[in-house]
Amino acid sequence: MKLGKVEFCHFLQLIALFLCFSGMSQAELSRSRSKPYFQSGRSRTKRSWVWNQFFVLEEYMGSDPLYVGKLHSDVDKGDGSIKYILSGEGASSIFIIDENTGDIHATKRLDREEQAYYTLRAQALDRLTNKPVEPESEFVIKIQDINDNEPKFLDGPYTAGVPEMSPVGTSVVQVTATDADDPTYGNSARVVYSILQGQPYFSVEPKTGVIKTALPNMDREAKDQYLLVIQAKDMVGQNGGLSGTTSVTVTLTDVNDNPPRFPRRSYQYNVPESLPVASVVARIKAADADIGANAEMEYKIVDGDGLGIFKISVDKDTQEGIITIQKCPSPNHSIRPSASPDKLF
Repeated sequence: MKLGKVEFCHFLQLIALFLCFSGMSQAELSRSRSKPYFQSGRSRTKRSWVWNQFFVLEEYMGSDPLYVGKLHSDVDKGDGSIKYILSGEGASSIFIIDENTGDIHATKRLDREEQAYYTLRAQALDRLTNKPVEPESEFVIKIQDINDNEPKFLDGPYTAGVPEMSPVGTSVVQVTATDADDPTYGNSARVVYSILQGQPYFSVEPKTGVIKTALPNMDREAKDQYLLVIQAKDMVGQNGGLSGTTSVTVTLTDVNDNPPRFPRRSYQYNVPESLPVASVVARIKAADADIGANAEMEYKIVDGDGLGIFKISVDKDTQEGIITIQKCPSPNHSIRPSASPDKLF
């Protein structure tokens, strides 16, 4: 017989409950059941309804109604003179009671994630007069969780950025998975994170879901984007736990780590003596492997016998250096331009 994940988890929990109860004596088992019952005081003139919560395992798939618990009045001598009545949430539609014995059963499959508990009221009546023999009392049936929900990344898929060349251990982004199972019961909602794709460049903290850089000197100019797959697994990551995944796209953002370079070591232009002041002599351009603001240029004339005769400015649209005449030149003047980014790394 093959069992699915949910049925297998359910099967294991039923075995655990059976083993737990099988090790008890009959008296211990009787005390362990959460049974509301009628209990008399010493004088038997004042009675009180004493109860604890009932617990029902969710997702029960059996063909017979699931036994929940038993109601009993101490005035019930077993002669059929007392009948038990159930009202409240799910009475008759989900929970039924044997009016003679007080046994309560669940007739439908229950899902804790839809409703975690039901509040009901119980009464013991004299069958002949139909009058209460005990005051009506309220009690709760709590649905006990099984591990039937996988972790989910509600905010995924994720995108994030981290500066290139960041040191190992730099935080990138935190991913978070939620599990609809009961966080107060067992490990069904206790999630751990692992990385399925993206190593050795990145790692993830198992408990927090914080993604960090795992390699130094990651260069944007060599590779600028990484696709990570992160897994969240419940049951603290143990075998049999349910899991969910999400993707994280990490982009290396640029830092100013590349100097601008001219494609040629020297340039030569002929300028007529009659060329008027402010005329454009040449346009030159340096290349920069960086991007954005880190690739914006600033040009200067740093050397040559044409200092003061020519000037250079930048075309903000093309990032070219524009050489113009500042005053009338004499023959055979030379200059040596340089380029630098506006912002230095």
